[in-house]
Amino acid sequence: MTAKRYTKSTLPQKICAACARPFAWRKKWARDWDQVKTCSERCKGDLRRKGPRA
Repeated sequence: MTAKRYTKSTLPQKICAACARPFAWRKKWARDWDQVKTCSERCKGDLRRKGPRA
């Protein structure tokens, strides 16, 4: 049985809506990757306080 091996270069990436930095897919986001918009809880809080970037 061979396990699927991931490397950072093969993981999907997005740009954070709050800080505009790239972030990679994480296993905990597997079910809702399409809805993930921020790279961290801190950025999520910043986005709620400031509103979305234009």
